Amino acid sequence: MQNPLVRLGHSLIPEFSADKWWDLRQKALSSKGWKHYYYAYRYEKMTGKYHAFIPLESDIKGQPVFPHGISGIFVSCGARIGSGCVIFHQVTIGSNTFPDSKSAGVPIIGNEVFIGAGAKIVGGCKVGDRVRIGANCVVTENIPEDCTVVPAKNRVIQKNVRQDNRYRTINL
Repeated sequence: MQNPLVRLGHSLIPEFSADKWWDLRQKALSSKGWKHYYYAYRYEKMTGKYHAFIPLESDIKGQPVFPHGISGIFVSCGARIGSGCVIFHQVTIGSNTFPDSKSAGVPIIGNEVFIGAGAKIVGGCKVGDRVRIGANCVVTENIPEDCTVVPAKNRVIQKNVRQDNRYRTINL
């Protein structure tokens, strides 16, 4: 059961509507002939506007929630995404096509998965139901259901000299 506080189509970006995106996707997938091409063209135009790549060939079971819109989201063609997922901006759900790789293939994302901003899920891994993937995590192996994945602890490198972080333009 989906959390009643999460409204499908909600976005913090006023001009973006996940409902419009989902409706356009459904029309492109269900129509035939010239209507298919028309809706597919509009769908590609909409995803391009937000610098996203979410192909019609990807298998998405139910409308995802995009709290910050689809800005920068990349989904590989063969990826599978379950229902009720929350996907933040700059997320990559990508394939690994290297034949000699241990994790070749496309990701399979379970139901009600929370994917934090900037997370990368790459290769033939399976993410279980109700998993939370923290911001900027890189997932390349299977994750069992009802788990939380967080990135490694930051390293602090102490310097013995004062650092100059001023930005300088390049004069050509």
